[in-house]
Amino acid sequence: MIAAATPAQRPRDARLLIVDAHGHIRHAARNGFIALLNRHDLVVANDAATLPASLHGRHASRGAEIEVRLAGRASLAAADVHRFLAVAFGAGDFRTRTEDRPPPPSLAPGDRLELGPLSATIESLVDHPRLIWLRFDGSAREIWAGLAQHGRPIQYAHVPTALELWDVWTPIAGTPAAFEPPSAGFALDWASIRTMRERGVAFATVTLAAGISSTGDPALDRRLPFDEPYRIPDATAAAIRDARRRGGRIVAIGTTVVRALEHAAARDGVVHPGEGLANQRLGPASELRVVDAILSGTHEPDSSHYQLLRAFADDATLAEVTAALDAHAYRTHEFGDSIFIERRDRAVRRVAA
Repeated sequence: MIAAATPAQRPRDARLLIVDAHGHIRHAARNGFIALLNRHDLVVANDAATLPASLHGRHASRGAEIEVRLAGRASLAAADVHRFLAVAFGAGDFRTRTEDRPPPPSLAPGDRLELGPLSATIESLVDHPRLIWLRFDGSAREIWAGLAQHGRPIQYAHVPTALELWDVWTPIAGTPAAFEPPSAGFALDWASIRTMRERGVAFATVTLAAGISSTGDPALDRRLPFDEPYRIPDATAAAIRDARRRGGRIVAIGTTVVRALEHAAARDGVVHPGEGLANQRLGPASELRVVDAILSGTHEPDSSHYQLLRAFADDATLAEVTAALDAHAYRTHEFGDSIFIERRDRAVRRVAA
């Protein structure tokens, strides 16, 4: 695979690798995604807008440069912006590969950070010298204003030009909640949603605070994804029930939607509306109780996103997928191409039916 280096959400040549429930692989243009949907299917996307979650500044007592990348919070409440989980880096910016960035100055609870117009205190270190809980000073209004004024989108070196906030907002972005874009949603636009509805395919949304994709540290990366707060509207829970009643599939746009829906249904298999904190790890041993298929970006085998795909397809199939992505030079990362995977056990259920 090739890293997508241009921040184009819907390039004309975007491609789609398709894996059906039997493990058969084929290739298509990504704009043909809607042709894979059936009448009575329900497509669910994450409508979280992306926060400017990269904050540069200095360690108050040492005067050393620092960057903190906000990576988690307890809830989606607009007033709940005083306390964030964050990953800290030393001097530099996205132009240096994340894994090559220097560490931050030595950090300890009580240390003060000056981040543009924002001031914050390190509450605690989370079993790692770069992972911290950070508490901002001021009112919620002042914190939101400071983020908007000083923050930048989290960015990695494979995109060489600085991203603007509009580059990382999906067309359906609503509540500012994500730390990195729920980029599977880049494949959508309002015209495609209209076409879905004309074909009898329903559309609904959830909001989940999509977390960061890389910390540059192998030990920290093994902890990904961090816990992510989410909100499921009453209308979405009702749409899932209706699709199930009609025999339609639940099609998730991205791994974040899978996490939200499967967490909400963990107790009894029913997606309950309301708020929650997705803290589960989905993988080959996971029993998917809600989602039947996923439209996602392309992912490297060592990523947490790839591990979630192992809940949809067995390792042999995913190895074939990786080989096909490499052989056909698919683009990866947030502005890359896409894959569509139908859950493997749907083929068994079809035979049984």
